[in-house]
Amino acid sequence: MKLTVRSMATALALGFAVYFAARAIWWTVQPSAPLLLVAAIALYLSAMLTAVLAGTAQSVRMPLWCGVLVTVIAVAVPALASGALDADDLYAPFATWYVGAVGLLAVVCIVRRRYLVGWLILVLLTAETCVFMGVGSGFELGLVGSITWVVVAQLLVLFWDRAVHDTERLVDIQQAVTAWHATQQVRQRERRMRVQLALAVAGPLLSRTVAAHGELDDEERTQATLAEGRLRDELRGESLLNDAVREAITDARRRGIAVTVFDEGGLDGIDDARTGRIRDELAEVISGARSDRVIIRARRDDRIAVTVVGRAGSGRTRDEDDVDLWHEIPREDP
Repeated sequence: MKLTVRSMATALALGFAVYFAARAIWWTVQPSAPLLLVAAIALYLSAMLTAVLAGTAQSVRMPLWCGVLVTVIAVAVPALASGALDADDLYAPFATWYVGAVGLLAVVCIVRRRYLVGWLILVLLTAETCVFMGVGSGFELGLVGSITWVVVAQLLVLFWDRAVHDTERLVDIQQAVTAWHATQQVRQRERRMRVQLALAVAGPLLSRTVAAHGELDDEERTQATLAEGRLRDELRGESLLNDAVREAITDARRRGIAVTVFDEGGLDGIDDARTGRIRDELAEVISGARSDRVIIRARRDDRIAVTVVGRAGSGRTRDEDDVDLWHEIPREDP
């Protein structure tokens, strides 16, 4: 059997309840109305079982109806126990059992997060004890202990709740730190991949340039220009690229088109299947472009994922008449 804090607290509460009930039964003087005393014991045990077990499967907090029922029984138990005895017997050891018993009931209410109910029961117990025993006798015969229990229970519950809150906060911080480390690892891996790509694309050309002291033929200059553009694309718009888009951009640059790629998070939040179709459509648009300059931009927008703009001429003018290609790719399938 697995022991938990809740099971141990439940066992302690029920154990003390049985102790107080046994103490009440072990009378040394015959009660004048024994049925009233038996009724008080039965009501107390039923109230304790209800307070400890009711609603525990749903929440630690005691149900409101249970709190009301326990309060009513807590008022009835001292009256029944005192009514069962003669005035001379009210101070006998077995006769004062209800002081600790009802105090324990208030402690259970505090632990079950019904603070108002617990303190109300303690106030009512104090008032009834002072009425039946007198102020001095009530405090001498157990009332101080009940008050101490309730105060300690309240402090322990408050400290426990704060400790739980702090623990949950530390767990959230730890998860955030773990996520941050994972993000940094992903970024480091991406940087390594980009460095490897740069070395794979530009490395041979750089070696050739150094070896030739900068004297390259036309084909090598073209390859160097294409390599430079590809590196810019990988840095500025990696999420827009797949093999088809890279090939289409390279072919466009071989045709003399200046292609610029900007990724501002336009594909964020789009599923992989739709992202693949967007890239394929982008590759088709670039392949069919005949402009002098093509600008590909993926900005954050609720409707449009990618915008492709083609301009005619040298690109020195900003007139709208220069735009000869305008294509928008939506985030969702049309």
